[in-house]
Amino acid sequence: MKSVINNPYRIAGILANSSEKDILKQKSKVKRFSEVGKEISSEYDFPFLSSLQRSSTIIDKAFSDIEQNQNKVFYSLFWFLNLNPIDNTAIQHLISGNKEKASEIWEKLSNEKEVNSKNYSAFNNISTLYLSGHSKEDLKRGITTKIKLIESENFKDFVHTVADETFSIDIPKQIELLIDELLTQFKGKYSTSETMELFSNCNGTTQKYLSKKFTEEPVHKIETQIEQCNKKRINNRSNAHKFGTDLYSNTKGELTLLKSIVGNANLQYKMLADNIAKEILQCSVDYFNESQEQEKSDNYLEEAMKLAKLAESVAVNDATKNKVKENISTLEGMKDRELSQIVEVLKSVKQMYEDNERKINQEVRELEKNDVLIKLGRKSINWDAVKDNIRNSINWQNVNELLVDILSDNNLKKLKESDNIEIKKEFLQLANWTKENSLKSSTISSIIEKYKRIAPKLSFNIISSEITNTDNKPLYTKFIRYVGLNLKVEVFDNKTVELYIKYINPNGSINSNSKVSPKGYTRSQVEKLTALKKSINFSGWGNSEKCTYEIGKHRIEIYLDEYMIHSKEFVVDLAPSEKIEKQLKEAESKLRDVKQTTYFASEINVAKNQLEEIKKFQLFRGSSEKQRQVETQQLKINELIKRSENEKSKEIKIQNIKIERLKSELLEAKY
Repeated sequence: MKSVINNPYRIAGILANSSEKDILKQKSKVKRFSEVGKEISSEYDFPFLSSLQRSSTIIDKAFSDIEQNQNKVFYSLFWFLNLNPIDNTAIQHLISGNKEKASEIWEKLSNEKEVNSKNYSAFNNISTLYLSGHSKEDLKRGITTKIKLIESENFKDFVHTVADETFSIDIPKQIELLIDELLTQFKGKYSTSETMELFSNCNGTTQKYLSKKFTEEPVHKIETQIEQCNKKRINNRSNAHKFGTDLYSNTKGELTLLKSIVGNANLQYKMLADNIAKEILQCSVDYFNESQEQEKSDNYLEEAMKLAKLAESVAVNDATKNKVKENISTLEGMKDRELSQIVEVLKSVKQMYEDNERKINQEVRELEKNDVLIKLGRKSINWDAVKDNIRNSINWQNVNELLVDILSDNNLKKLKESDNIEIKKEFLQLANWTKENSLKSSTISSIIEKYKRIAPKLSFNIISSEITNTDNKPLYTKFIRYVGLNLKVEVFDNKTVELYIKYINPNGSINSNSKVSPKGYTRSQVEKLTALKKSINFSGWGNSEKCTYEIGKHRIEIYLDEYMIHSKEFVVDLAPSEKIEKQLKEAESKLRDVKQTTYFASEINVAKNQLEEIKKFQLFRGSSEKQRQVETQQLKINELIKRSENEKSKEIKIQNIKIERLKSELLEAKY
């Protein structure tokens, strides 16, 4: 630390408790050395401190710095005293370069002890030694010990040791001077939080002064930014959106710093935060009103809403929060009115169609009731023509022109980014109805597809996802009842969303239930998102009694406003034990087949048929020849039967070994 390395007492080559006589003597000596160009050094330069340059100017300033009592006290706090034999022994160790031994001596007198008349020099010396170190722990111990010394009743003894006995010291002021010097040394080296940590063992008075020091700059900057934004907004309301956004960006860091120092319950923090929020909100109001007056075509309502939400994120007091919420509610109402007008147009088309349908059906019923030929059965109603008539009852060309006008790219984007779930749901239902009933559906089909391709404005980030299964067991058919999905999320905007889920089978089909599944999806789920929410859990889809999942690769897709925001694959398989059981059944079945099988059956049958032929009467064949032929053929048959039995025995043995192996594997299988 520079306060130790460049200490005036060190430059002068003396200790802090040197008498006035010794100081004058040293000053005279140093001056003589300087005049003859002799190198100036001191035994108190201490090897553990970095080297020192002593010019005549530096030396003169050093002696000048320790002329006044206040300065003597201040600089003594960053140097060493030699008041007793113990101090002397420790300082001799410092001179010889044994810093550890000196530290050990002074620590015995100060660690976990109170300051008294016999050890106050040890408190000063050990804390100076700590402050000359490089680690944060040493600095923290040095600060704590030094302030403990200043706050003690024996600090007056320290003061009278280094200054005149008539000099009185202002303790709080002395602590502030020490803190100011330390903060100067730490600036640019440690962050605010790191610096605060160095003082964390000090008492409330020190903490209070530190808070004041650290808050002066951010408070001034925040107040200046608010004032500048106010002036810009008054002079140019058209750019109030930019001014409000800049105010938020330019004060965010300072406000966060202020909060970390004084806490969010601090009155000054609350006042500044609310003043920022009020100014940003006024920027929102002025920008919106000015844009309306100028009849701007861009999406100024959305930009005004963003500003209002920035104000909401900053506001602290209930009164300010409520005022911001009222403005947000007003803007949301206006935004919803715009979207409601789109929905109303689609509803009017459907209403006109249904009115025409009722009218035409009524006319048909009247015809059935009054037409004699129909009543006599000589002619009938052409229902296909009736349906065509209903569909042609609307000028779909005009409807499509209207749809293209009201469902522009900009309006589709507004719909997608709206927080009103019901309006968006109603829009899609009406759009799909129009697609199904229109004679010229290509226009609305194109609009629906365009809407689906617009990415929604997410109020959360998906960090990771995990497939869940009953009792957290592997995805084997024997364990699966319900398969779900858990998303780890980071929410950055409080919002309620409706998420749609597709469970897609290996063959590409979607799992669904006609009673509960939304059209085109497996299920839906409404989630209320807040900053505290860390996960979104989708409960499982399946059957409580058995596994309904096919073996193979499945996929879960998550949609928001018809747009896929996440996909997760999982593989369903038989458990190892199930695979072994299947193989075991196959092996046992094959064993049964082997036991019932006659090997070389066709060869044996042929040989037996040949034997029967041999036994028949043949002209010119003697009995002995016949007997020989019969015996030869029988031997052949016997050989085939023996081969058959050997082959069967061999196959039975193979199957038995396989069955035993599979049974053993089944017993050892984990699942």
